[in-house]
Amino acid sequence: MAEHRLDEIDRRIIQTLQADGRMSVQDLASRVGLSPSPCARRVRLLEDAGVIEGYVAIVNQEKLGLPVSVFASIKLERQREEELDRFAAAVSRWPEVADCYLMTGQRDYLLRIIVSDLSAYERFLKDKLTRLDNVASIESSFALGKVKHSHSVPVELARV
Repeated sequence: MAEHRLDEIDRRIIQTLQADGRMSVQDLASRVGLSPSPCARRVRLLEDAGVIEGYVAIVNQEKLGLPVSVFASIKLERQREEELDRFAAAVSRWPEVADCYLMTGQRDYLLRIIVSDLSAYERFLKDKLTRLDNVASIESSFALGKVKHSHSVPVELARV
């Protein structure tokens, strides 16, 4: 799909929806300075262009009894494409893995894993992560607290 060029109204729409994705078109239109019909059309264009990928509920993991976030750096024995794909496919199936990034530098992957406690993380390691072929090493770091956590993209920095 062709690149979508954002103007100032598109940026305001995105910023406003990132703050409240359940907002009605009427409320959104009034906040960004449009009438409802053109606003709805712009939102649809942003969705069609893939700029807006979807809408979700943001859930508090602690209130669900899952207060522990673990960041695991993974080093693979080999970094061939099929090995990278096999690892990515495996971790994509595991509900404990909230985020997985392919990295540059000393480690190949960085995972954010959400669990209820240290025992649950130990089970995850023993039952899943260490059983994968090609994993050379795992380095775990436990988050002590959350300083900043955002689901928003800094639209004001967008270069399109």
